[in-house]
Amino acid sequence: MAESESVPTTRRKDGLENLYHLYDGGDLWVFGYGSLMWRSGFPHLEAHTALIRGVHRAPCVISHRHRGSWERPGVVMGLDAGGSCKGRVYRVAFSDAIEVLDYLHDREMGGYDVYKPAKRPVQILTAGQFLTESGHRNVSALCFVVDRHHAQYAGGLSYADLVAHIRQGVGEGGTCIDYLANTVRHLDELGIADGPIHRLYEAVSHGAE
Repeated sequence: MAESESVPTTRRKDGLENLYHLYDGGDLWVFGYGSLMWRSGFPHLEAHTALIRGVHRAPCVISHRHRGSWERPGVVMGLDAGGSCKGRVYRVAFSDAIEVLDYLHDREMGGYDVYKPAKRPVQILTAGQFLTESGHRNVSALCFVVDRHHAQYAGGLSYADLVAHIRQGVGEGGTCIDYLANTVRHLDELGIADGPIHRLYEAVSHGAE
């Protein structure tokens, strides 16, 4: 990478480490598994259905901001350890990369560190370039994996408590129920089957705890 294309490395004003250490120049790839699938909020050159291995989509993050409050917390999606996950991957132009990294930090980290941002291999499932010898299209994408040791990790909630949190949560981004409904709707639009998430939505919507 040319000197003129060097990536800033300063820390943020809130004291948290920024995401620049996960970017090595050129186009930036970002993997979305929840609201990023249906509301990316940043400019991108292309978007594809994609598969990430070693983590799965799960309602495992207590939300005090976007879909809940401290008084009535909600629960949103995270990438939890094990399994695999289909979602969307976005290609961001070099010229937009730093701005998008700042945006994603504010949106996903939100002043906390419940997510551990990382670069992971992602398999693109739609036709086009970036083919490997095996015929798969693989890129290294930024993603947000949940920290199971964080106080906001919701993986230990009972199913009844999980449903209750989703029903009660309202935050800056709206209700937790709408968040779950949008996630399910866009999974359906992308042709992605996710049985546990669909069953959770049925429980939240129809009271079948």
